[in-house]
Amino acid sequence: MNNIRIRVSLLVYIATLSILSYPVAMAQKTSGQNTAKSLAQLQQEFVDLRFGMFIHFNIPTYMDHDWADPDASPVIFNPTKLNCDQWAKAAKTASMSYGCLTTKHHSGFAIWNTKTTDYNVMNSPLKRDVVKEYTDAFRANGLKVMLYYSILDTHHKLRPGHISKQHIDMIKAQLTELLTNYGEVTALIIDGWDAPWSRISYDDVPFEEIYSLIKSIQPNCLVMDLNAAKYPAEALYYTDIKSYEQGAGQHISKETNRLPALSCLPINANWFWKTWFPREPVKDPAKMVNENIIPFNNAYCNFILNVAPNRDGLLDDNAIAALKEIGKQWKHQGPVAKLPVADAPIISSNIAKRQPANSSWSDDMWIMDFANDDDFTTSWASNPTVKRPWHEIDFGREKPFNAITIYEHDSRIRKYHIEYYESGVWKTLLSGSQAGKIKIHRFDRLWGGKIKIVIDEFSDTPSIAEIGVYNERR
Repeated sequence: MNNIRIRVSLLVYIATLSILSYPVAMAQKTSGQNTAKSLAQLQQEFVDLRFGMFIHFNIPTYMDHDWADPDASPVIFNPTKLNCDQWAKAAKTASMSYGCLTTKHHSGFAIWNTKTTDYNVMNSPLKRDVVKEYTDAFRANGLKVMLYYSILDTHHKLRPGHISKQHIDMIKAQLTELLTNYGEVTALIIDGWDAPWSRISYDDVPFEEIYSLIKSIQPNCLVMDLNAAKYPAEALYYTDIKSYEQGAGQHISKETNRLPALSCLPINANWFWKTWFPREPVKDPAKMVNENIIPFNNAYCNFILNVAPNRDGLLDDNAIAALKEIGKQWKHQGPVAKLPVADAPIISSNIAKRQPANSSWSDDMWIMDFANDDDFTTSWASNPTVKRPWHEIDFGREKPFNAITIYEHDSRIRKYHIEYYESGVWKTLLSGSQAGKIKIHRFDRLWGGKIKIVIDEFSDTPSIAEIGVYNERR
């Protein structure tokens, strides 16, 4: 039944997208994004915002569970005193500079006036577009607007083993609505994608397609994937901003971070409102200031504090009091330090992932397959007796590619060269001597059936955690 709803709704919606250039042009016109900024400038502006409000407010608000029943009726969503202006004014008292609202969480309930599914707020007793009221209220109070969107959607069976073209079309249609109808969106925070608990890979729902769609509508909208934690801290894999969810054990290095980052934490014990929240103490405002905002800002990291509205659609008194206290102890001091130069994010599918591999003699159990198993915690390790180690990946047939990444746990490789196999001949692609754990090479597109990394010089027995090969859109 859910798939029928998707198909019927999408047939109606696709009709409205028959001239896609119109809503795209309108989105850019209404959001003031006719001139695209560089990614480096957008990243700097993001960390300069310093501190904002995450707002988890959706159908789980009415369940005392962060993960809602996917079959919950829209009838239960009934915030009779909904006041987004109250949220915005509370954010202002804490010297916050933006908000981010959960437009759709993992159970698939949309709190905007969407044409893609009937599982939305317009079929609840509220019958009001919460996204519109939120964006209007925050802008009216001088705050930037960000939106949260979950790829995982249990109501519409958008989960592992069930993903169809109709699901991907629904994602694209919903994001098009959000980025077309609500003005300028500073950042889109995406969740439920390529995480151990969602198990939806960047291939199941193609990351590059979604990323390109977002940028085509709002080129100045940053794309942030909350689930990029499995990727190393030294590079931007599948995100414009590196994210750290503290409750999930993800903690930024305040000493070594060199990338634009975001750290998030709820002011209560959970993300969505619970019946006991008004009676429980919230997190200590002094700790929020001295252990989060200040040290994170000094490490190129923006801090976003979740404050969940209750079932009336209002923030609780204890949360409002804590925000006021934060505002007494901390004031926005303007831009942070200038961000170091960073490589462009990797957004394409890794064509080397789990492909047949070969190598020179490996050390013990750490054989060649560990270098392209899509697991950054494992590594192929060379046997210590090998003087010139090499690792090779076979694509099965000649494929186009224009970028290669090499990631080590330790910076042991000093000099190396990369070869590719074209029409039965090995050819030298490049020689490298990049320092650091991550080595990123971008070059003009070429075709090859295999690639080989030959390690010419190393400080200690080398190992490689992951090799990536990409055919990027440029």
